Amino acid sequence: MAELTAIFHHLQRHLFPELEAELGPLTALDQQFCQVISLTDLGRLTRRYEWCGNGAPPCPRTWLAQAFIAKHVYQFPTTGALLDALRSRPVLRRLCGWESVGAIPSEPTFSRAFAAFAADQLPQQIHEHLVRTHAGPKLVGHVSRDATAIAVRERPAPKVAPPTPAAPHPRGRPRRGEARPPAPPRRLELQPTRTLAENLADLPARCAVGCKRNSKGHQETWTGYKLHLDTVDGDFPVSAVLTGASVHDSQVAIPLAQMTAQRVTSLYDLMDSAYDAPPIHAFSRQLGHVPIIDPNPRRGVKIPLAPAQAQRFRERSAAERVNSLLKERYGGRWVRVRGAVKVMCHLMFGLVALTATALFARRC
Repeated sequence: MAELTAIFHHLQRHLFPELEAELGPLTALDQQFCQVISLTDLGRLTRRYEWCGNGAPPCPRTWLAQAFIAKHVYQFPTTGALLDALRSRPVLRRLCGWESVGAIPSEPTFSRAFAAFAADQLPQQIHEHLVRTHAGPKLVGHVSRDATAIAVRERPAPKVAPPTPAAPHPRGRPRRGEARPPAPPRRLELQPTRTLAENLADLPARCAVGCKRNSKGHQETWTGYKLHLDTVDGDFPVSAVLTGASVHDSQVAIPLAQMTAQRVTSLYDLMDSAYDAPPIHAFSRQLGHVPIIDPNPRRGVKIPLAPAQAQRFRERSAAERVNSLLKERYGGRWVRVRGAVKVMCHLMFGLVALTATALFARRC
């Protein structure tokens, strides 16, 4: 974390005093926003949007991306609230890049830029850069895997009926001497043999209705999506996958493990009982990790974890804290866009702000 410490001291000793001399006093959120932007490398990642010289020059996409990050740092629920703040707060406006109120683009321009960022997966690239640069060279102790519900204002997509086999076998037990074809392999059985891209393409991402049992034992339903996260020590996420709300948590464990293994080196995989499946155990060991998964009480019998494993399993609370922080502080409850691509873009801008803030908090 020496590099982060150097960046932090540079901000505190040089940048913040110069900004206050130029713009006036900076609030705690202003300083947090500057810290987040200092780690994003937006200049390089938004180079593809530079003006090519034909037609009128567009608004710099770097400034628009910074504004979308500011939307989550300052907790603005809508783009309209962000625009109102840019017009009324000179410090925020100039930190994002605009010198005057008249230079701020219109809301449709923000919408078009957001659609382009979502199609290009710009916030995913920013987040991956953060993780690879500041967490990749380090050894991570625990990876806590969990999913959280993302409710949206969107109608669930109609269900697609599974294809009917050409010659369905009769119901009931087979007759003596009758040979039936084996059942097709399930997704969990196929995932270890596939690449990360193939596994991600196979996961349903359309809006759906989800159902889960909360901590009090009551059933909860919602319409929208599930955000699956891998969180490491220090309470910052290193990998994220968005699926439809009806996708079971276990279906995303192996793709998440593949994604995380490409970004950080870890030792333990911590998961709750929803992930207690032999293929997940085996794939975790194949990666050289130690899986610690809360046993699923199948058939009414639950085998408790060993005392040492139970002690280490407590570190999984990091996943709960990050899920709660994303919803309460970084836009997880303010989803106003539709479609999996745009919903993921919105959530990832919040994860960028969350991750950068957590990295600075753990700089020492």
